[in-house]
Amino acid sequence: MIFRAEQPGDVAAIAAVTAAAFADMPYSDGSEPAIIDSLRNAKALSVSLVADNDGVVAGHIAFSPVTFSSGEADWYALGPVSVLPEHQGQGVGAQLIRDGLEAIKTLDAAGCVLLGEPAYYRRFGFLDHTGLTSPGLPPEYLMALPLRGQVPSGILAFHSAFGIDSA
Repeated sequence: MIFRAEQPGDVAAIAAVTAAAFADMPYSDGSEPAIIDSLRNAKALSVSLVADNDGVVAGHIAFSPVTFSSGEADWYALGPVSVLPEHQGQGVGAQLIRDGLEAIKTLDAAGCVLLGEPAYYRRFGFLDHTGLTSPGLPPEYLMALPLRGQVPSGILAFHSAFGIDSA
């Protein structure tokens, strides 16, 4: 398996992988492929990596900028991350996360946030932070990983492609 940056010919495969990965997830409303397309169309897909299994896209991860009410800059959201069901549990998602975090470091990222399962993301260094909030999102699943400095306090706003009201 090769982990590489998204290429123009990968767009349809990324959408298919994302749809398949989230199809049976009870927390998903099926919007994940549209989120990635909206980020791409808004030029807000800062990092987009794929897991290429002999020319077939088997996984994908997206990173996009976020804002804080306190004004901190250079923070990114991780997600969605998706892996074809037949490749799940083989470390593909973990490698995409590690490579993606390295990629945002090259953008001089101050840190990364996500909305996800704490038991999974803690192993990458993500933790919940009491001063970080995003209206309407469960705080126990809102996690951050500082890459330099501290985790900002205040209201976190994801890109509008996520459809999360930050007011």
